[in-house]
Order: sequence, then structure tokens, then C-alpha cells
Amino acid sequence: MPPVNSDGAGPSSGEDGSAAAVKKRNRPKYHRFTQQELQACKPILIPQTVILVLVFVGLIFIPIGLACIAASNKVVELVDRYDTKCVPRNMLRNKVAYIQNSSIDKTCTRVFKVPKDMKKPIYIYYQLDKFYQNHRRYVKSLNDMQLRNPKKVADTQYCSPEATANGRPIVPCGLIAWSLFNDTYSFTRGHGNETLRVNKDGISWKSERNRRFGKNVYPKNFQNGTLIGGGQLNPSKPLSEQEDLIVWMRIAALPTFRKLYGRIDMDLQAGDRVEVTMQNNYNSYSFNGKKSLVLSTAGWLGGKNAFLGRAYAIVGLACFLLALLLALLYFVFPMREEHLSLHYIPARLVR
Repeated sequence: MPPVNSDGAGPSSGEDGSAAAVKKRNRPKYHRFTQQELQACKPILIPQTVILVLVFVGLIFIPIGLACIAASNKVVELVDRYDTKCVPRNMLRNKVAYIQNSSIDKTCTRVFKVPKDMKKPIYIYYQLDKFYQNHRRYVKSLNDMQLRNPKKVADTQYCSPEATANGRPIVPCGLIAWSLFNDTYSFTRGHGNETLRVNKDGISWKSERNRRFGKNVYPKNFQNGTLIGGGQLNPSKPLSEQEDLIVWMRIAALPTFRKLYGRIDMDLQAGDRVEVTMQNNYNSYSFNGKKSLVLSTAGWLGGKNAFLGRAYAIVGLACFLLALLLALLYFVFPMREEHLSLHYIPARLVR
């Protein structure tokens, strides 16, 4: 038999060895963390445990919900929509012409009847509907540096289309400031016998007064264009003291929103007659919007809103119903011990 040529097997064996060495070098270092072999708690949720947890959640959520509903019910709130009721009858079909005609007197009188005692402070809000302050172009139409830095008053970048008027920069610029709400309210109790003073101090956030709006930035060239948007500003007061503007420029997330107008630091008794004299100046008719005046007290959860309490109560009741359903299923179809085991026989061993 001829001798076997060993030279042919040498290179093949060497290549296998080098490939194995490369593969071994590329293999990641073994660690229990990377291999997900760390000790872990793997609880088995038996029916008794789930039922107890659901009952516990229900016992916690239902009292919280009832407490929130009770707090909301204690808040006294008066709401009056006045946008259509303050328009003369002969102009109800042409409201835009009415609001844009400066020669027409916009004074309007409304009367509130207090149903329950209202303890001070009584907060005054104006409410707008169908006003999309969250529109992208509206939100971006301002310059924050101009609002707080007196050296940047000429910077009107991003303020289009209300950046300049008559060739000069507008301070504050942008659509948000330009559309400032300008309806006004004054209050009397009885038949005009007692004036209820409206306090506007501190209606804005302190952080906005100190940081967002500058103490040395004053309104300039504001509402001097061909198209007037909303209210005027006092040119002798810095922006940090123009609290109506500060409140208005805090953007609302939804098309229906309320903003704080002021507060009355006097108690109102049940049966009191409150007369409101308002100037219906703001144009909400061009976009078919609504305007309302709101008088409200406040509780430990804020204003009148039963949603949070109802949500807690509904979730608590749902947990009770699920616990009852699971208890019935558990008694009708009891679980055996083998149902709770994590060890299963592989299919190949069964064969």
C-alpha cells in the first residue's frame, strides 16, 4: 500500500485550529448578568392573593373618591355665558360688525343670585371656548428674550406677523400678546349699594413675574398697527407688573380654558344679589367662540371638578367587582397543586 501523504492534511488541520481560536476569542466573557441567570423573585399569583389585592385597592380608592367628590360639592361656582346676551337684538345676526364698531357702547349688565354662602377669597375667571391657544403658529409667535432682557427689546425674531408696526419693533411682540383678553368686570352687591373690590395682586405665578418677564422691560409701540387684536398695556409699568398679560401668556392646552381675572376678598351670603357691569370688548365672534364669567370658591382640591373623585370611585368599584368574580370562579373551578407548578415535562420525554 502506498504511503499516505501527510502534507495534504497539515494545512487543513491548521486552518481549523485558527478558526477555533478566533471563535474562542470572539466569544463574550461569561457572566451571570449577561446570561440572565441572576437570582430573581418569581412569585406565583394564586387566586387568594389576587383577590386580596383587588379588595385592598378597592378599600383604598373608594374612600378617596368619595372624599374628593365631597370636596368638589362644597365648592360654590357660578357660571354665566354672556357673549350673546350682551349683543343688541338688532345685531344678533351680525355680531362681528357689532364688536368691530367702536362707536357702539359695549357696556353690559348681568346679575348673579348667590345660591349658597361663599367664603372669601372668591375667584373671578373668564372662560373662552373654541380658542386654540395651543396652535403651533400661535405658540411660537413670541420672543422670550425680549420679554425679560431690556437689551433685546429690538429682537422680534419668531414674532411674525406681529413683529413690527410703523417700522418699529413691538414690545411685547407676537400673536399671544397681541390677542390679549380685554373684557372688564366690576361688581356691586345689592342694588348698587356696595361695591365689591376686585383684587388683581398676585393672580400670576411668582416664578413668571421674577424670571420670565423683566422688571426693566416696558411696553412700546403696542397695539399701534392697522389691526388691533385685544387689550392695551400701561406703558409706564414694566412687564413683570402687567399681571393680566402674564396670566394670558401662560398658554392653555385645550380650546376651552379659564384664566384668573382677579378675586373678591369679601364673603357673600346665600341670597345676595351681585350685579356685574362688564365691557364686552373681546372679539370672540369671528371664530364662533364663547365667553363666560365664572365666580368660584376653592377647596383643598382647588375648584369644582368631580372627575378625579369619580375616577377613584369607579376604579375602586371595578376592583371589588373583579374580586367578586374571581372569588366565584375560584370556588366553582378550584385550582389544583399541579396547576401552580413551574416544572413541566418536556414533550420529547413524553414520547
